[in-house]
Amino acid sequence: MHSLPALVEKILLRRPDLTVYQTAAGEARLIGVKGQPAPHALYREVSGREAEIFLASDALDSLRFDPVFTSLFALERQMIRKDSLILHCAYIRYQGTAILFSAPSETGKSTQADLWETYRGSETVNGDRALLRNMDGVWHACGWPVCGTSEICHPSDTPIGSVVMLRQGKENHAERLSPMQAFAQIYSQITINQWNREFVGKAVELIEDLVTHVPVWQLTCDISEAAVQCLYDALFPAKAPGKAGTSHEI
Repeated sequence: MHSLPALVEKILLRRPDLTVYQTAAGEARLIGVKGQPAPHALYREVSGREAEIFLASDALDSLRFDPVFTSLFALERQMIRKDSLILHCAYIRYQGTAILFSAPSETGKSTQADLWETYRGSETVNGDRALLRNMDGVWHACGWPVCGTSEICHPSDTPIGSVVMLRQGKENHAERLSPMQAFAQIYSQITINQWNREFVGKAVELIEDLVTHVPVWQLTCDISEAAVQCLYDALFPAKAPGKAGTSHEI
């Protein structure tokens, strides 16, 4: 359609790429892209189980980008109802467990995933996102239909062995985070509807459970095989030379 339906409901959030409205049925969202003058889509809930989506005709070409396409469906809003979280991370599988590299954009998540493929033979399942789900008391990383520029996106579920928060540095150092430290860092990389108190409360509850049951590490690293070895020795101390510990440097 050439123009999107007008909304007069209460505004919960307004920013350059998104306006969220409270409606009688739930939520409505005018969705845009930063730098563009007008929104290109409207997501509007009809009931708790149904929503309608309107697209501006001149925006159809932009839907080839997965974040633009998936944003139409408010997926994080649906998945929190299933006790699931969306984490910004590179998701690799190594020896039957998932290692999740998480950090702000341009910090090196995909780079570290590539290094583990090269030096440890791991498999990258998704280069940009993972769905985290607690299945029968075990946290799993699941495939997700957003992969960013990595173009790596596989539908695969794997028990999570560890979450690794990345930080660039000249020396390689891995340190196990306390649950409180881990919570703050993971919260910053979870897709959260900050305007929705119920959503935030549920996300906090799930993250608290995650950091209680899954080891979270801080890896300060460069781009080298030494960075892989440093983290490997921390995650698998029984296989590393010397005594096991909570931190490791190379």
